[in-house]
Parts: sequence; structure tokens; C-alpha cells
Amino acid sequence: MSLTILNVGFSLATVSQSTPGGAEQILRCIDEALVEAGHRSIVVAPAGSSCRGALLATRAVESQLDEEKHTVACEEQRRAIQRALSEFPIDLIHMHGIDFHRYLPTTEIPVLVTLHLPLSWYPREIFLAGPHPFLLVCVSRSQARSCPAGTRIEAVIENGVDVPQTCLGLKKENYVAALGRICPEKGFHLALDAANNAGLPLVLAGNVFGYATHQQYWKQEIEPRLKPPHRFLGAVGPRKKRDLLAHACCLVVSSLVEETSCLVAMEAMACGTPVVALRRGALAEIVHEGRTGILVNSREQLADAILAARRLSPMTCWEHARTHFSASRMTTRYMHLYRHLIQERVSTVLQRGAEWVA
Repeated sequence: MSLTILNVGFSLATVSQSTPGGAEQILRCIDEALVEAGHRSIVVAPAGSSCRGALLATRAVESQLDEEKHTVACEEQRRAIQRALSEFPIDLIHMHGIDFHRYLPTTEIPVLVTLHLPLSWYPREIFLAGPHPFLLVCVSRSQARSCPAGTRIEAVIENGVDVPQTCLGLKKENYVAALGRICPEKGFHLALDAANNAGLPLVLAGNVFGYATHQQYWKQEIEPRLKPPHRFLGAVGPRKKRDLLAHACCLVVSSLVEETSCLVAMEAMACGTPVVALRRGALAEIVHEGRTGILVNSREQLADAILAARRLSPMTCWEHARTHFSASRMTTRYMHLYRHLIQERVSTVLQRGAEWVA
């Protein structure tokens, strides 16, 4: 049975192969898998996005972001969703944005929400017991365990990434990598300090978005530390990212929040590169301690862990990623969940019809 799935991204983030956000990367993978499987994929995302299915583009994301612009973006999302529902025979809506509740449609079509971010960042009302017009998916077991009592989680589906056919990271260079959104919660200043203490250069890549707090963090914490031999590459595309990760002696994840998942850690291992990280949230599920990386309990331990990680096997990292973190493994599980929820709705409609006739 061919499906028509509407995927709705975060109102302020584009979706493409170069997208930095984890939620947007997962949306892109699902869109691609739907098309390759012969299904119809509809995507609501800002202009500048690219996808394999049909894109219903909202206005482009502006360089400087504030609450007023966010409100406008949410209204655009709402209109785009209504357009999709009026133009296409949508079987299921899959929402990915942290602000999904601000443009949640009123419909009997199943609505699935993947919680990509720390649960404390979402409104508490979405976890309260009682009937909701949406179903929740967590991206790690640790995230699911942290949900408030009584929360109904429809499924736990771990994230996945594209894993190369061969291990790319057999020849290492003498640098440490760090990648992601340049913002306070990612703690890249700690990664720079740790690389300094380990006597190794750090290559940082990522986006500095137009939020005031992100801009301030960059100017106050990152710029002063970005002295040679450390380098900042800015945003990097898929090929450059893979090359950067493959040749690094390790990836440093110095996040200050409880990570619900960590795509860049998965991507590093997929390239054959071990991960050094603060022990936060789902990282303990992703990093196989002592084999694919090293987890530490404090920032002071990061430098020694960076030096120790250079002894870990690239092949072991790659093989672990191939077994546990492939995008196809993730998308297959989403497809099964889609079919299950759609069939449940069909059964409910048929039962209502039978009761009405009786």
C-alpha cells in the first residue's frame, strides 16, 4: 500500500543535506526513504530547503531571529499544513519541530511527534495524562525514562545516519574535531579548553544562528579561544563534514545538557572516529565505553580522554555504527509505525461506520 506522509519541520530551520540540526537531518532521511520506497512524501519547511518529495515552502529564515519573527513563522507553518491537507490525501502527519504545538492541526488523521530535543524544552502540557491529538516518539531510552509519570510514549526509535560502505578513518591526522550549532548548551568552549590542555589543535565546524544568545556566546566564549592552531570552518557540507570527521583523531562532544541523542557522535563513529564526551543523557547508549569512545564525568577529564581515545580502533567504531546507527534501520522502524497507526485509524473508522449502521 502506497502512503502519503506529511513531514513538518521546525519553523525556523531549513531541511537539506547540509542542514546542521538533528531534527532536520532525521526529517531529510525519512523523506528520502519514503520516496525510494515508492511512497509520496510532502515536506513543510522554510524556503531554501531541498527534499526528494514535494516541498511546501514557507518564507525563508531571516538572519536575525526573535519572538516576533518566530510567531510569523509558526503562522506560515499552520497555513502550509492546511494547504497540504486540502491538496493531498494525507495518511499521517509527522511533526519534528520543538514548536509543533503552536501549529498543531485539528484533524482525525494520525499525528506523530518525534521529541528530538531535551524534554524540559517542551511545554509540560504535552506530557500530561489525558487524550491528546498526537502521539509521541522518543529517540533514546534515556529520554523515554525521563518523561513525566503517566506520559504515553508510542515508540522509542533511535536516530540513524548514513554509514559509508567502508571505514574512511584509517589514516588519522593530528587534530580534534567538534561540530554542531554554536550555542551555549553545546559547550564548545570546553572542547577548545580540553584540546589546549591535550596539546592538540581543534577544528570547529558549525553554524552561528541569529539568536541573540548564540551571537553573544560566540563573541564572549568562542572567538577569544579561537587562536592558532585552532580553526573555525563555519558550516560544512556533507562531503567536507565526512572528511573532517574521518581524519580527526577523535570527536569531542562537550554538551552541557542531557543529550536526547547525538547524530554527530554517530556520524563520527560511522567514519571510524572515536568519541570523547561528557556523560550526558543518551551518550551512554551511543558510545561503547572503551571501544568506540570514552565518556567522562567532568570537564577536567576531557583532555586525558582525548589522548587516550587515539588508541581506539577505527574499524571497531565503524562496525559498531554500521550495526547500530544506520539510517535504513531507523527509517524502516518509522515505516512500520506509520503503517500501524494508519491501520489503527482505518479500523476505528470502519468500527464507527458499523456502529452507525447498527
